[in-house]
Amino acid sequence: MANTVHTSRRGLLTLGTAALAGTAAGTLTACGSDAEPPAAAPAKVEFGGDRQAGIATAQQDRLAFAAYDLTVDGSPEQNRDALRRLLKTWTAAARAMCDGRPVPGENKLGTAPPADTGEAFGSKPANLTVTIGFGPSLFDKRFGLADRRPAALAELPKFAGENLDAESSNGDIAIQACSDDPMVAFHAIRNLARLGRGTVVMRWSQLGFGKAATTSSKQETPRNLFGFKDGTRNIHDAKTMDRWVFVGADTDQAWMRDGSYLVARKIRMRIEAWDRDFLTDQQNVFGRHKYTGAPLTGGGEFDQPNFAAKNPDGSPTIPVGAHMRLAARENNGGVQILRRAYNYTDGMIAASGELDAGLFFLCYQRDPRSQFVALQRKLSAHDALNEYITHVGSGLYACPPGVGDHEYWGQSLLAD
Repeated sequence: MANTVHTSRRGLLTLGTAALAGTAAGTLTACGSDAEPPAAAPAKVEFGGDRQAGIATAQQDRLAFAAYDLTVDGSPEQNRDALRRLLKTWTAAARAMCDGRPVPGENKLGTAPPADTGEAFGSKPANLTVTIGFGPSLFDKRFGLADRRPAALAELPKFAGENLDAESSNGDIAIQACSDDPMVAFHAIRNLARLGRGTVVMRWSQLGFGKAATTSSKQETPRNLFGFKDGTRNIHDAKTMDRWVFVGADTDQAWMRDGSYLVARKIRMRIEAWDRDFLTDQQNVFGRHKYTGAPLTGGGEFDQPNFAAKNPDGSPTIPVGAHMRLAARENNGGVQILRRAYNYTDGMIAASGELDAGLFFLCYQRDPRSQFVALQRKLSAHDALNEYITHVGSGLYACPPGVGDHEYWGQSLLAD
């Protein structure tokens, strides 16, 4: 069953005491007073389910992402036990935080650090989702899991034009925390790192703001830092999700059924160069009108692009190197991916004084080899956007299915 979203509501009006709130509020409202209408509390996303939340879940406004490396040095059996303990602890903590509760545990005597770091204490979960993925390196000889590595978890190839930073790439385990409250998302990453101390170290992390995709048709298409609407044709319906996003019964590893594969790419944008370019050039790079999001062939944002349309001089109305033309499903055998991208900024690049900012591109799919890899090979070779962007970070992770009430992340992977 897919994850569902539940919304709680606060009372009509706070009148100072529980008794007054219980009697007077209803009376005042019935008499047509100036009492405020009910205010909707931030929603809560159920942590458990057949599939992990944070994939098909309506995309939240903020992201905290981190990749971790395990520091175990025992036998494969000992290392698997350590990994199992870590995942049990992390699952319990993530379940509590997504429910709006502190990390489990207490310290009444004050003789040890508190179980929860406290910066989100009293905050609502604000649609928090915490999603886990396992990198290819988890399946090396340390844990004896080589025979459980899915074929789809093949190392990403090198793409033209990329300049990857090893310190902002890969990792044994990745955690994606999304929320409409930035403190809540950060709190999740911080506490998992603290709970894992001694077993894992953080390899790299990234904060994201201003979602740059939507995963629900009820959300308005957001914009990237180049000012264009991003993800207009993203996947929104369950049937297409089943076809292109979630792993089915045909998987070579049963533990990945109902899971998905996450590709993370940190894409630096040359914002200053872009801002000097003419509007017509910018629109030709994307293949869309900047302000309406409509394809250059006309209509509205969601109208079908006409890739056969020609200008009066015979050139394609949507240029051959336009990002939209190259990425469109019509021009890639129907292939689609689910985007969950975010904008980011990391201050300035000291050597140039330019903004260090761009797109933290997250996408989910059933098989990266025939989806992301196939699309990126084409884009990296021919996309007009390459003049203004560089891929500087990368990661690939197998995200297992969801968990039941008494299960932990990756339980079927680690089953003896």
